[in-house]
Amino acid sequence: MTTETTEPTETGVTKADAVKVMVVDDHPMWRDAVARDLAAAGYDVVATAGDGPQAVRRAQAALPDVLVLDLNLPGLPGAAVCKQLVADRPELRVLVLSASGEHADVLEAVKSGATGYLLKSAGAEELLDAVRRTAVGDPVFTPGLAGLVLGEYRRLAADPAPAAPDEPGAPRLTDRETEVLRLVAKGLSYKQIAERLVISHRTVQNHVQNTLGKLQLHNRVELVRYAIERGLDDA
Repeated sequence: MTTETTEPTETGVTKADAVKVMVVDDHPMWRDAVARDLAAAGYDVVATAGDGPQAVRRAQAALPDVLVLDLNLPGLPGAAVCKQLVADRPELRVLVLSASGEHADVLEAVKSGATGYLLKSAGAEELLDAVRRTAVGDPVFTPGLAGLVLGEYRRLAADPAPAAPDEPGAPRLTDRETEVLRLVAKGLSYKQIAERLVISHRTVQNHVQNTLGKLQLHNRVELVRYAIERGLDDA
């Protein structure tokens, strides 16, 4: 028998405000170990899955806040799972946890809507910290991969955009939304933006979600591309 507590764990998560997490991996021992570590740290592990189609079904039913996702899945690749679920729920945060450090895999995951990418060689504390940061919208990458992703943002911004969200008649951003967008484009985390602007994490998240909706964009990748195309990262 367990009793509910509001005492914070090492990650700062309490039973009262537990982040809902789902773990997807085709290796049962690894999947169970990650789920166990997260639960022990105070996270609410709402579901697990061992293949792509199962991951989609269970995530749609459990509605996790954070999805810890392997890329190499039977039935449906992890990147496809990510793309489908983020398209359905843009507020979903996806942390890829993969054995692969190949640049192509990292970029595919990010383009599919992943918030971060961590290698399985990471230690337990590093994983818990990554999940905590992912939950508040911070981009989390294994050291050495963050520069790769920013470089891809800039490459994408150099390509012709498929649409022009700022055509005449398009919704206009508020001064605050533009300010947040500029800092996102510079690579700042939501925490850093909140500290810079002296506002809360939640307020930063709300501004980002409002901006995505106004511009009819789907994820952070498209948002950063939009900002860089307009030179906001240099402003």
